[in-house]
Amino acid sequence: MESVDTLVCARWVLPVEPDGPTLADHAVAIRAGRIVAVLPIEEARTRYRADESIERAHHVLLPGFVNAHTHAAMTLLRGRAENVSFGPWLREAIWPIERRWVDPEYVRDGTELAIAEMLRAGVTCFGDMHLWPEIVARTAAELHMRASVGLVVVESATRWASGPNEYIEKGLALRDEYRGDPLVSTFFAPHAPYTVDDATLLRIRRLADELEMQVGMHLHESAWEIERSRELHGLRPLDRLKKLGLANPLLVAVHLTQVEPSDVDCLAAAGAAVVHCPQSNLKLGNGACPATELLERGVPVALGTDGAASNNDLDVLSEMQTAGFLASGITGRPGSLVSKDLLRMATLEGARALGLGDVTGSLEAGKWADLCCIDLRVPASWPVHDVEATLVYACSARQVTDTWVAGRHVYAEGTLRYLDESAVLDRADAWRARIDAGHGGSDE
Repeated sequence: MESVDTLVCARWVLPVEPDGPTLADHAVAIRAGRIVAVLPIEEARTRYRADESIERAHHVLLPGFVNAHTHAAMTLLRGRAENVSFGPWLREAIWPIERRWVDPEYVRDGTELAIAEMLRAGVTCFGDMHLWPEIVARTAAELHMRASVGLVVVESATRWASGPNEYIEKGLALRDEYRGDPLVSTFFAPHAPYTVDDATLLRIRRLADELEMQVGMHLHESAWEIERSRELHGLRPLDRLKKLGLANPLLVAVHLTQVEPSDVDCLAAAGAAVVHCPQSNLKLGNGACPATELLERGVPVALGTDGAASNNDLDVLSEMQTAGFLASGITGRPGSLVSKDLLRMATLEGARALGLGDVTGSLEAGKWADLCCIDLRVPASWPVHDVEATLVYACSARQVTDTWVAGRHVYAEGTLRYLDESAVLDRADAWRARIDAGHGGSDE
C-alpha cells in the first residue's frame, strides 16, 4: 500500500475538472500538500495507508472557492457607507476614511478578519487589491491562505507610495520576494482607467508582457467611468486599453457592468477574462455584468465579492446564487447559467483569472489540495436530488465544515486552527470605535 498524509472520504465529490457527473462515495488522497488521486472510497482504502482518514458521510467535497476580486482590509469598513450610489460612496465616504486611517496595522488587522471570514466560508484563495500589498502577502502566508496579491498602481500619492514609479518599484520588489512561493503570487493592479495615465499603463503593459503577469483592474464599473473616459480621452475605457495594447490575454476586467456589443467583441478577440461581482454591483446601483453573453462568446468569467465595504461579505457561495438569479432575470431564460457553470466560475475560472489554474481550482492529481467540505444533511438542503443545484441554491456558508489549503486542515470542527479568532474580532472592533469616533458614527 502507498502512504498518504490524508484521505478525505465524502458522500459526493465534485472535481470541477475533468468535467463530468458528480462522483458518489469518492475520496481524495493527499500527500505533501498535493492531490494524489480522486477515486472510489473502497478502492482508496485498499490502495492507500493514510496517516489521517476523515469521513464525511453527508457532505460534498469540492475545490475551495476562489474569490477572484476583493479588497480584504475593507472588512474594517463593513456597513460604514450604506445606501449611496457609487460616486459619492467612493469619493465622499470611503476615500476620506482610507486617507486618514489606512496604514500597515489597519491592513494587517483587516486582512486577518477577511481571511477568517473566507476560510469559514470555504474560500481557499483570494485575489486582493489594496495598499501595503506586502502586508497582505505576509498575513496570508502566516495564516496559510492562498493569495494573489495585486501590485496597486495609481497616479496620486498615498502614504504607501509617492507616485506611479514608486508603486511599480515597490510592487516589483514584492513580486521578486514571493517568486516561487507556494501560497503567494502577484499580479499588476492599476486601480482603474480614471486613476492611471496612459504613460503608466504603457509601462505596466510592457512589464506584464515581459514577466507574463496578469493585469487586473476595475473596468467599466459605472456609467460615470464611461462618461469620464469619453470626456478625457474621447474613447470608452476598454477602447483606450485596446489602443494602448492592454486588451490581451493577460487582462482581467473586474466588474464590467457597462457593456456594449463592441466591448464583448473586444474581450473575446483579446482572450481577456472577466471577474463578475454581482452583489457589490447591484448594491451600489452600478448595473450588472452580462455574464451569460460573455460566456457564450468564449470570454472566461470568474466570481468575486469586491470589498466588504460594498457587499457586505466575502461569501463566494452566496455570490454564486446571486449570479445565477441575475442571469435568469437579465436573459429571461432560466438556466442560461446552470449550476455547473456557476461552480466553475467560483473555482477553476477564478484560479485561471489569477494565473493559478495549473495549480488550484479543481481536484486533479498534482494540484495543491485546496478543498472545502459542505454538509448537505440540514433541513434547508435535504433531500438531495441534484448535488450541484443543491450546493448553489440551497446551501449557506454556515454549512462549510472543513477547509484545506495546500493540504493543511485550516478550518475544522468550527475552529480556525492558525489564528486567534477572538483576538482578530477584538482588534476589528477597536478599529470600528476609532473610525466612528473620527467620522461621526456610521450613519452620517
